[in-house]
Amino acid sequence: MNEAVEKALNNQINEELSSYYIYLSMQAYFESESLDGFATWMELQAREEVEHAMRIFRFLNDRGGRVKLQSIEEPKQDWDSPLEAFEDAYEHEQYITGTINDLVDLAEEHDDKATLNMLDWFVEEQVEEEATTEAIVEKLKMVGDSGSGLLALDKSLAGRSVTDE
Repeated sequence: MNEAVEKALNNQINEELSSYYIYLSMQAYFESESLDGFATWMELQAREEVEHAMRIFRFLNDRGGRVKLQSIEEPKQDWDSPLEAFEDAYEHEQYITGTINDLVDLAEEHDDKATLNMLDWFVEEQVEEEATTEAIVEKLKMVGDSGSGLLALDKSLAGRSVTDE
């Protein structure tokens, strides 16, 4: 495996594990606000990020690369509102899409077809990740200051399951 591709994949593992921390922190925030449905949604999102990291972890090992774990930065702890938290989540997913796209470009540059094939799944996944978080942002904007609307959305988000992925 090309050294630059290996390093970039290790960096992406770190990005995915950082995403786990971000969503876990959001889960804690929502739990502190007694928004259990939002917290459940974030817990499942956090778990999904670990799965993403492990997908790359296993790929690197299968290709004879070396996984090198890195430090994870402390995530933001507090938000002014559920809307602000989900706006941050949406912005973060856009950032991750950019890192995946950069990986695709690097794999293309090195004619690394196996990595390109693996990354196809991530490209598709990021379309879903952005669409899902953006939809929740839009719903939160519609809800505005309505407590009953927020509780209805909280109840709806509580219905997320692992099979929704």
